[in-house]
Amino acid sequence: MCGIAGIVSFEGRPVMLAELRQMCAALAHRGPDDEGFYVAPSAGLAMRRLSIIDLTTGRQPVSNEDGTVWAVFNGEIYNFQELRRELEARGHSFSTGTDTEVIVHLYEERGPRCVEALRGMFAFAVWDEREQSLLLARDRVGIKPLFYCQVGGRLAFASELKALLELPEVERVVNPTALGHVLAFLTTPQADSIVQGVHKLEPGMVLVASRQGVRLSRYWDLEWAPDYGRSEADFVEDLQARLEESVRLHMVSDVPLGAFLSGGIDSSAVVATMARLSPQPVKTFSIGFAEDDYNELEYARQVARAFGTEHHELVLQPDVLSVLEDLAWHLDEPFGDPSAIPTYMVSKLAADHVTVVLSGDGGDELFAGYDRYRVEAKERRRDRIPAAARRTLGALARHAPERMRGRNFLRHLALDGRDRYLDARAFFRRDEQRELFQPDVFTLVSGGDPWREMGAHLTEPDRHWLSSLQHLDTRAYLPLDILAKVDRMSMAHSIEARVPLLDHKLMEFAATIPPALKLRQGTSKYIFKRALRGRLPASILERPKKGFSIPLGRWFRGGLREFAGDLLLSDRARQRGLFNATYVARLLQRHRAGRELDFQVWTLISFELWARHFLDRPWQPSRRGPAPESLVVGPAAPVEAARA
Repeated sequence: MCGIAGIVSFEGRPVMLAELRQMCAALAHRGPDDEGFYVAPSAGLAMRRLSIIDLTTGRQPVSNEDGTVWAVFNGEIYNFQELRRELEARGHSFSTGTDTEVIVHLYEERGPRCVEALRGMFAFAVWDEREQSLLLARDRVGIKPLFYCQVGGRLAFASELKALLELPEVERVVNPTALGHVLAFLTTPQADSIVQGVHKLEPGMVLVASRQGVRLSRYWDLEWAPDYGRSEADFVEDLQARLEESVRLHMVSDVPLGAFLSGGIDSSAVVATMARLSPQPVKTFSIGFAEDDYNELEYARQVARAFGTEHHELVLQPDVLSVLEDLAWHLDEPFGDPSAIPTYMVSKLAADHVTVVLSGDGGDELFAGYDRYRVEAKERRRDRIPAAARRTLGALARHAPERMRGRNFLRHLALDGRDRYLDARAFFRRDEQRELFQPDVFTLVSGGDPWREMGAHLTEPDRHWLSSLQHLDTRAYLPLDILAKVDRMSMAHSIEARVPLLDHKLMEFAATIPPALKLRQGTSKYIFKRALRGRLPASILERPKKGFSIPLGRWFRGGLREFAGDLLLSDRARQRGLFNATYVARLLQRHRAGRELDFQVWTLISFELWARHFLDRPWQPSRRGPAPESLVVGPAAPVEAARA
């Protein structure tokens, strides 16, 4: 596990070691154990390492035998031993025991298509000195992040946005359409960041940069193709075997390992499987709250007792908000999901005991566990309402007073299919954004359409409606919210989080399970629960689903009542000139009066804290001098990875 960064220069100024060091410094939390660099006239690669596999020889960057191909890598390749044997049989020589070196030799064999053979979570860069080309790749689901930008004739990339902001040529300008996406759906878009001109490499994609330009291509997408010829029992048996195989692969580690345990079905399934495979008690970590209706610790304790884990837990109080400054820094972008707070705290708890944790994320997307799927199943009956009647309802909603009871219900009732589902997912809708932003800012924000971007994943006419929703959530909500949160919050404490339910082979199998075996007569995750009968306590399988939510609104109406107002209506926030302070004040007043606007308020808080870290901070170019000439080398004399 690492933080990676780099620059290639085809027309601009040469790459300097000093600027790579500056970028790496911003990623130190992702890799506290080591630092390494490769610098050539046209390219520089850098990394910070968290040692997980091959603690002795696994330093990066890693090269091929003659030093013409170099790689930096963040993540884990779970089939690297198998690939290594195949490559050795083809004559490749290895000097380390690390999975990074497998990528180098696999690239020699297959070029950019090397990514297709990898089973794991990854973001990596390969510099080909002979071809003068850079390959960037990101894993199929988006477990590991990768940002990039082109400026001044150079292309720069990094595991986190903040590392790119260390380059003086990257201007700290807010991307207005990305901001609109944050306010609507809590996160920035799939391909863009909150900073103008800085992009995300999307999951399942590769980027190749050379003097001929930059080319993006997709190498994987999840195909939702239900297999109606198999029996329910057959699916159950196969699912059990694939779950065990994936967990076994994800448990490979040369450092202490544990698991996040919420007491829900997904994390409990992972812990139960780990307990069967581990000769030692599994270390488990849970977060709870003093507020009983939010506290799920008793369920986690039931699982811990059932499988004899070494269990650790922490109860959060409102004073946990003292970590918000750190949270904003590590989240890297505005982030409207407040469950980042308990994820940060459970990662901090785990970091005192282990370096690797397994998480149950992904089960809701694969097996239809979200309540919104059940809601949509019921609301689809409304599609029978004639279009003319729906238009009339929509007009009534638009002209109704803002605070009129039932206004939102009428507006929602007027929608159908795709638009209805996205409307239920949105927080600041377009009409609300019109009031929230200053008029000139709204003109810029409205230049993008996050609803259309999200809805593009719901337009396959032959796909079952449930599969379409799962596809949307797998392509958008999962990488942008769930996986981004887990990656940033675990890396904030220098621990690696692995997600065995998102092994791509397990995912491809899950996509063949018919929708009726996932959502059955109002029962979500039907097939997954069937596969876990006798493996998990009945009290866990039959418990009602609760999301990883926190009593944020209650805290803000209690002892932290003044916090949101002091922050969002401060002179600093007003002087930024983005939001209509009168509307923000009215929003806070409605929230204090009991309206459920927790996510809206938190999203505004998250943006303001992000802006104070990354927009308001005085920017000065690095004062470090250029790299010594001995470290700037050409293809004939590549240097060994330089340690800081």
